[in-house]
Amino acid sequence: MRWDRPAGWLLLLWPTLSALWLAAGGFPGWHLLLVFVLGTILMRAAGCCVNDVADRDFDRHVKRTAQRPVTSGALPVAAALRLGALLALLAFALVLSTNWVAVAWSFGALASALVYPFSKRFFAMPQAVLGVAFSFGIPMAYAAVQQRVPPLAWALLATNLLWVVAYDTEYAMVDRDDDLNLGIRTSALTLGRWDVATVMACYAAFLLGWWALVRHVHVPGVLFYAGLAAAAAQALWHYRLIRSRSREGCFKAFRLNHWLGCALFVGLALDSALSG
Repeated sequence: MRWDRPAGWLLLLWPTLSALWLAAGGFPGWHLLLVFVLGTILMRAAGCCVNDVADRDFDRHVKRTAQRPVTSGALPVAAALRLGALLALLAFALVLSTNWVAVAWSFGALASALVYPFSKRFFAMPQAVLGVAFSFGIPMAYAAVQQRVPPLAWALLATNLLWVVAYDTEYAMVDRDDDLNLGIRTSALTLGRWDVATVMACYAAFLLGWWALVRHVHVPGVLFYAGLAAAAAQALWHYRLIRSRSREGCFKAFRLNHWLGCALFVGLALDSALSG
């Protein structure tokens, strides 16, 4: 479940909370806040269970993942799948407390989470598939607040997908050599020497898209721009970490990426509170 590694679920949480605030025009209420915080943690844990089962034959050949419970044999495959199903059911129970539109879209969120672990076997850019899975909290948030998913929500999903491609490409750069030997497809291998340039282009497009889309529903103030500037500064710092393509630098950039999303959310939330 990797509950001891919060970076993973925080990467899911910040864009989801940002969408909640945008959909509600400010604080969405304690009920929806708790539903989406707990639901995000549970679904990320369920996704880890499925991913570890799907990748168990690959993970045993990678030093960084060889000791994962399913890969090492400490946890049977059936037990891992039962745990994943239980976590997903608990998340679904939370969604049931919202409305039927959110419930309906929750099946799309589940489908994307199940498809991703297998996409790296046949898709040259599985990070884009992960981008859909890790951004599905955005339409879910709009469905829970507005009982509909407007075009803006899908535009935000597409924009957030660029951020996911950026940070998961950094993650893929860590295991580039192992993935090449195993025949796994990743964006780091597909992009080759254009990996760093593409990561930075995705960061730039994501931040520009975030600014442009937020302006449709919120008049940005100084706190919003402060959050945007903090996120941009982090993206530039990540360039310094990944430009040499060292394993340590790339993994550090990935591991700390949630702070970029945090800066954008905090800037938006504080700006909304001030303007409200």
